[in-house]
Formats: sequence, C-alpha cells, structure tokens
Amino acid sequence: MVGSALRRGSHAYVYLMSKAGHISRGHQHQAWGSRPAAVECVALRAPGSVVELLGKSYPQDDHSNLTQKVLARVGRNLHNQQHHPLWLIKERVKDHFYRQYVGRSGTPLFSVHDNLSPVVTTWQNFDSLLIPAEHPSRKKGDNYYLNRTHMLRAHTSAHQWDLLHAGLDAFLVVGDVYRRDQIDSQHYPVFHQLEAVRLFSKHELFAGIEDGESLQLFEQSSRSTHKQETHTMEAMKLVEFDLKQTLTRLMTHLFGDGLEIRWVDCYFPFTHPSFEMEINFHGEWLEVLGCGVMEQQLVNSAGAQDRIGWAFGLGLERLAMILYDIPDIRLFWSEDERFLKQFRVANINQKVKFQPLSKYPALINDISFWLPSETYAENDFYDLVRTIGGDLVEKVDLIDKFEHPKTHRTSHCYRITYRHMERTLSQKEVSHIHQAVQEAAVQLLGVEGRF
Repeated sequence: MVGSALRRGSHAYVYLMSKAGHISRGHQHQAWGSRPAAVECVALRAPGSVVELLGKSYPQDDHSNLTQKVLARVGRNLHNQQHHPLWLIKERVKDHFYRQYVGRSGTPLFSVHDNLSPVVTTWQNFDSLLIPAEHPSRKKGDNYYLNRTHMLRAHTSAHQWDLLHAGLDAFLVVGDVYRRDQIDSQHYPVFHQLEAVRLFSKHELFAGIEDGESLQLFEQSSRSTHKQETHTMEAMKLVEFDLKQTLTRLMTHLFGDGLEIRWVDCYFPFTHPSFEMEINFHGEWLEVLGCGVMEQQLVNSAGAQDRIGWAFGLGLERLAMILYDIPDIRLFWSEDERFLKQFRVANINQKVKFQPLSKYPALINDISFWLPSETYAENDFYDLVRTIGGDLVEKVDLIDKFEHPKTHRTSHCYRITYRHMERTLSQKEVSHIHQAVQEAAVQLLGVEGRF
C-alpha cells in the first residue's frame, strides 16, 4: 500500500509537468497574482531528491509534501512590503507598542522580529511549545513538510522558545505561516501572523501593589481551570489582567473608542488559562486573536525560571479584511495597481476603506470520484487544485458524499468555482484547467474518476 503511494509520488512530477506544459501552450494567459497557473506543478519527488529553499538544501523523504505553488510564495514577505495592507497593520501594531511600552532607558520595551526564516524544525514548531506527539495539529495533511525534521512554520509561536532562550522577555514576531486548508475567500495556504510575548519578574509584576513584597510568583499546588499548578493565584490574576488590558488598548487603537469586547475561554497547549478575544464590529461578534498565560514548563525550559508571562497571536489578514473591508484573501497577493494604490497613505493610521475592483463572472465545474482504499485527505485534493488552478480558484466546496450500499466505496463530489480577479475567464480555458485537475487527481491521489 505504501509502496504504491510512493510510486505514484515519484511519477507525479513528470506527469504534471507534461500536462501543465500542454495547458500552457493552449492558453498563454497570465494568472492573477502569480505565474501562469498552468505551469505550476506539484512538487512531489521520490525520497532522496533535494529541495533548495532560501539558500539551503533539504533532502526530501516520505514526509515531504511541498508544492511549487507554495514554494513560490516563500520569501515574498508581504508584511515587509511598504504600503501593503499587511505592512500597514504590522506598522500600526508596532507603533502602538513602541509608544505605549517604554523601558527604563527610554527605548521601546518590545523588540520586533519580522524577518526570521519560515523554515523551522519540527521541534521548534511543536515540541518546544509542548504540543504532544500525537496531537492532530502535527498531521501531514495540515502542514507543509520539507522532510520529517524540517517544515514551513505553521505559526510564529515556533520562535518563542529561541527568543526566550536568547534572554528576551518582551518581543513581537511577525511573519508568513503555512497551513494546508480548505479553499474559500477566508483561507489561503500562506498567511501572516503577529505574535507577542512578555515576561515579568517578581519585582515587575508586584511593583505598586500594596504589600507586594510579600507576594510570590510560584507555589506548588494543583492545576485548575483558572491557573497552573506552579502559579500563585495573585500572580496569575495580575498577568491575566495585564494581558487583557494590553489587548484592549491595542484593539481600541486599531478600531477606535467604544469597541465592545468579550473573552471566550479556550484551549492551547502552550498557555493556561487561554482565551480568544472577540470584538463586536458592525453588530457581528468576530474572533480576532488567541492568547493566554504562558505554560511555565515552556518558560522554564527556555531558561527563564524566575519569570512568568503572557503570549498572544493574531492573523494580519484577518484584521486587514475587517479593518479595510477586503472581501477575498487572494487580493493580498495581487500586483494590480488598482488594489495596491488604495493603501499608499501618508499616515499609517489613516482610515482606508477598500473600493472593490470589478467583479468578473464565476465559472463553476464539478468533479466526482471514488476515493481510494488507501488513506485519502481532503487537503491533498485542495492542494492539488490550488497548484493547478492557482489563484483562478475562488473556492472548492464538498457538495456530496455517497457510500455505495453494496461495495461500501465512498464517492466525493466537489464544486470548484473559478474566477479571475482582473478579467473574464472563458469556459474553454477553465475546461482545460479542470481537465488537468481531473487527470492529476487520478494520477496523484489514486482516485477513480466519475467524469
């Protein structure tokens, strides 16, 4: 079973290159926001080959699942491109922290790290954050692996341990992160996060508190829903208060006064207690970030045993789509001047409301197939569609599941919506792309077509 899957993988690259070349010759058009969609290919290689990325070589193995489509996005660093909407959000957050939190010497309390390599080890991405070995977030179907030991980071939290170990106790990390996910207007395999961490010594946390010198950060007790076993209730409450006050100030800075906020209890492996922050924006409650009191085991392992702290992480695209009324996440990768010029403002805090580009008609095609007896992951199909269709694919919906009453084989039917952001697509060119998707699904995923 595994051998047949590897054989399919070793021949997939050659197959798709020839198929892509055929489509490209038939349709010499520029896909929106990328190279011609048809010349993208799935980067499945036989174990033993090597992928070059950011000046380093990574041997591939049976865990490698990167695509050329995703590899082409590495190094774009939209958050560092001046006047890009993601850059604007980053700069607004950075400016707020620089102004609000100043150290004793008058310099900013928080350092900013926005150019760290997105290639991390699996230890950095998971183990350093106390994510269990069998946790579902490690699945190959949800992440982009270079090999079994290296991957494209799934969150900026992958850098927490290293920065703490370096002796930093207040920092922001901004960067591109990579996850395999569904295809719609809210999801893209590459997006951008901003992470913040702050640690407190006993003196810093209890300064200004009456009888603060008698209070302690740590104790040995039992874990509850409200605190960790090593934290005193007094310390935990003060850290939680500072975290929520910091985030309330930040959101007020971004969205304006009078913002209604609520906190929802949740779970993260690396914080406890943990919360999601929701804001009431135009009458709708929207989740904007996750946060919590850092797990002391993580802090201790990084060498900061005498400190306690908080962390939060937010998605830049999520905030930009809300603040600027951007309807489709694909737009962030646009090089269309009509999009980019709207964010060239003299003041980063200037209000911007995105004026939509003309919306061209969608073309919809369905694809049905019997699933293979081997393990099938929907994200593998989504990745394949993204790779061949590129940003011409607006969304993919699973519209029907069917199990044959006699053979017990399962069939899936997906509806693929194609829409160019800058011109009208013809059914002929979409048909060629869709046919390539059908043939690649058979060759790469081992499905049996019903088309």
